[in-house]
Amino acid sequence: MSTAPKQRRGTSTAAPSPEVAPEHSFEGDYRPRSDDAPQAPNIRVDPVHQVEFLHSLADALNTTLDLNALMHRVADLVRAVIDYRIFSILLINDRTQELWMRFQIGHSAEIERTRVKIGRGIVGQAALQRKTLRIDDVTKDVHYISANPNVRSEMAVPLIIKNRVIGVLDIESEVTGFFTPEHQRLLELVASRVASAIENARLYTRVSRQAQTLALLNEISREITSILDLDDLLERIGQLLKRVIDYQMFTILLWNERTKQFEHRFSSRYGERVTREHNVTLGEGIIGAAAQMRESVLTPDVRKDPRYLAVNPEARSELAVPLIYKGQVIGVVDLEHTRVNYYTEDHERTLSTLAAQIAISIANARLYQRIHEEEQRLERDLEMARQVQLRLMPPQPPKLERAEFAAQFLAARSIGGDVYDFLDYGPGRIALAIGDVSGKAAPAALYAALVSGILRSLAAQHLSPAALLAALNDQLQERRLDSQYVTMLVAIWDDSNQTVQIANAGSVQPLFVSLSSNGSRTTVDVKTIQAEGFPLGLFPDVEYEEFTLSTRPGDLIVFFSDGIPDAENDNGDMFGTDRLAKVIKSQRQPTAVSMVEAILKAVMDFQAGTEHFDDETVVVLHAL
Repeated sequence: MSTAPKQRRGTSTAAPSPEVAPEHSFEGDYRPRSDDAPQAPNIRVDPVHQVEFLHSLADALNTTLDLNALMHRVADLVRAVIDYRIFSILLINDRTQELWMRFQIGHSAEIERTRVKIGRGIVGQAALQRKTLRIDDVTKDVHYISANPNVRSEMAVPLIIKNRVIGVLDIESEVTGFFTPEHQRLLELVASRVASAIENARLYTRVSRQAQTLALLNEISREITSILDLDDLLERIGQLLKRVIDYQMFTILLWNERTKQFEHRFSSRYGERVTREHNVTLGEGIIGAAAQMRESVLTPDVRKDPRYLAVNPEARSELAVPLIYKGQVIGVVDLEHTRVNYYTEDHERTLSTLAAQIAISIANARLYQRIHEEEQRLERDLEMARQVQLRLMPPQPPKLERAEFAAQFLAARSIGGDVYDFLDYGPGRIALAIGDVSGKAAPAALYAALVSGILRSLAAQHLSPAALLAALNDQLQERRLDSQYVTMLVAIWDDSNQTVQIANAGSVQPLFVSLSSNGSRTTVDVKTIQAEGFPLGLFPDVEYEEFTLSTRPGDLIVFFSDGIPDAENDNGDMFGTDRLAKVIKSQRQPTAVSMVEAILKAVMDFQAGTEHFDDETVVVLHAL
């Protein structure tokens, strides 16, 4: 193999190495090469200077682990003792079993890109035969690949380490018979040491690259695990993967359990996002094969693989890696390139390592997406349930001649378990029911709806408060649900005589507020109505006590759920009935509406933005 010395890489051929001067390395006559009359110099290597040369070589090889710097130094040292015209070091690609030029001086760029199969050409024969080939006249050698008509002699020395050929050191000259046996012995000594140095440098480079790759993979893993939007995640994976594998075409396909296909979720060509319509079934193409075999598929030349589907006609090499999560293939990452043999085993290992984290991130993003969609659906359902619950409660309090009512309900969540209702008991008579269902949110609201429905069905019988509670308890016993019960208080107002009949089934005891005037001073007295009883739905055949209270104009009865006294501030203090009594006493000439508003405002101010953990209901009866 040879070419004219038009383009040179590395050290100039005119400058000898400062480490070993050529005049100190040889004995005998040395005549410069003449283009008109090329002749080989009569050279004999002096043993003393050979030792000096080898010491210089060892120093050069031991002072660097950088492969490029190493090869530059070797080229300089060899030039100091052998005035070559063309110098190259070719290394073997273990996967393709080809020699490719890792370093050269004197070859053209076109020759530099050439790949040589083992056994082809003089360098391929040297690698195959595992011995030095010294060719005095290349025009007479059947293996010679004619690339430069000026080349006449060539010497190729295999680079062997641990009984394994890793490459070839090749030098060429325009002089017939230029290379001597002494050149050969010297270059073989160089080759044995260079092979070891190259292997060490490659190992160092590989370890260094692996460390960098692992650090980068760790950084990529941390970033992609923080992205929960699936589309953003897939796009970012493509961007980050570019930092470790310089692909041209990138695709992520995800398995659709319903269609039984791998569907294209994200694809890019040359950095631009594209849309692909063709989905892949299990076992179809290289992508389907990777998924079916549950292992990566590295294809050096897709034209030689019958499984390849020509989606990108310009593609030549492809790497497909399955995404496996909890034993299931959930997708495939596919990379393509226009160059043959572009993807390597290092690429395969890198992508396979990252694929596990990609699969977890995709699974997390899908789970988050399902949860988000479920939350949105639940929010819609809860909003509808809230609207239904609000319609189960009376739109406005009844209006009577000698009494006024005011009520307000605040759910701790979208919907709650508190319930209150005004039931028509005939002319001038209104039954008030206020209850609190065990539990929170949807289950409590559904049970509250059940209680409200039964309550209204019983209202037509105009039962007394105690009888109404007993009948409601019997109905709930027939529809018993484990761990579900309701506390409830029923009060019947008679407008004709301004009396209230009260029975309580475990609900919060109401407050009786009476106002008395002593001249210009108004005294507010707040007393607890001592009515008690068992909650509804827990025990069968329960009887309830009943009280009758007489009122005077100006008196108020405050009914409320346990969410009022149990309200907490950020210090964990409870609002309590004492604070409630103070709020009530602070009101001057209150109405039912103003009293409800004052109580709820005081509770809200007390909580100061703290999340409400219980529903809050207040109903006020004001005798006129």
